[in-house]
Amino acid sequence: KGRKRKKAHKDVNAPKAPLTGYVRFLNEHREKVRSENPDLPFHEVTRILGNMWSQLPTPQKQLFLEEAEKDKERYMKELEEYQRTDTYKMFIAKQKALKKGRAQISLNSFAMDDDDGDVAQTDGDIPIFTEEFLNYNKVRENELRKLRKTNREFEEQNAILSKHIENMKKGIEKLEGEAEEQQREITELQKHLNKLRRILSKNLTGIQLPNGGETAESEAAIDDFIVKLHQSIGENPKENMELVNKVKEIITRIDYPK
Repeated sequence: KGRKRKKAHKDVNAPKAPLTGYVRFLNEHREKVRSENPDLPFHEVTRILGNMWSQLPTPQKQLFLEEAEKDKERYMKELEEYQRTDTYKMFIAKQKALKKGRAQISLNSFAMDDDDGDVAQTDGDIPIFTEEFLNYNKVRENELRKLRKTNREFEEQNAILSKHIENMKKGIEKLEGEAEEQQREITELQKHLNKLRRILSKNLTGIQLPNGGETAESEAAIDDFIVKLHQSIGENPKENMELVNKVKEIITRIDYPK
């Protein structure tokens, strides 16, 4: 008849296997969750911890993953050093001897049980790898699962960021278009203003400011001349009524640009 798979002998001298970021999180929060939920069974506590890990913000989760990565590097370094020791070589030799003995026992069991039609599971009884190696593979598989999940989360975040960037580009293009349109309007207004300066400078050439005799000598000086003219008229409107009427007449006759 078939027998239970025998557990591989543990190498007590081997380096301590590394913990994943998830396991580190569990160890840190398990007692707190247990104390808050004393009546819950173990699997319910584990389920709550799993939900907490899934909802943990990426920056906080990264702290546990970074510690796990450091622990894994520590383990790989110590394992490499340990595998060069005589202690490890003696352990492997002992494992090979046990493997050979169990294989012989399994073959004998197969011969004894053949008449009953039950075949012994010889391969299942042979501990091909050490427990540490199996644990290490299990840790790596768990890490790969976590990395795949993290990768999916990053891909989702990248998709959201890409959408934001696309919207920002459209916004920038819109603003640039509006800025170009405003610049064109400013250019047109500047051209119109220059035309007004030329016209006013030409038509106000014969006008002199009160008490000063200053005239609009050039297009460049027309702005200053108009400001002073306005101030002089405003200060003494009655005394300068003749000047006001003359300026009004000139302004009325001007053919302004369209």
